[in-house]
Amino acid sequence: MTTMIWVGLGAGLGAACRYGITVLGKLVSPTIPYATILINVIGSFLAGWLTGSQLPGTWALFLLTGVCGGFTTFSTFSVDTFVLVRNRRYLLAGWYWCGTVVLGVLAVVSGLWLSMHS
Repeated sequence: MTTMIWVGLGAGLGAACRYGITVLGKLVSPTIPYATILINVIGSFLAGWLTGSQLPGTWALFLLTGVCGGFTTFSTFSVDTFVLVRNRRYLLAGWYWCGTVVLGVLAVVSGLWLSMHS
């Protein structure tokens, strides 16, 4: 039960951070989801770094499952892509979709590499 509490606290912290970045992102660009890309790339980097850091069990669950899980957002990425397509911004939707996936994977690899070389 204690483990679930730590994961929940981490998820709440991650979601609050995501919300703050999303609000700022909509002020900068209300029609292009830059904040979601930023959130998912940062979260992917942190997930890679935390995975490579081999933290003890409770810390890994709090930070990786909780914070990173609450911070990153596949559902928002999917909805953003759908909205761009619905608004007939096909090229932007394609760039957004491909760019998010490629940058996310590169961020995980970078985080893993950094954790193993520091």
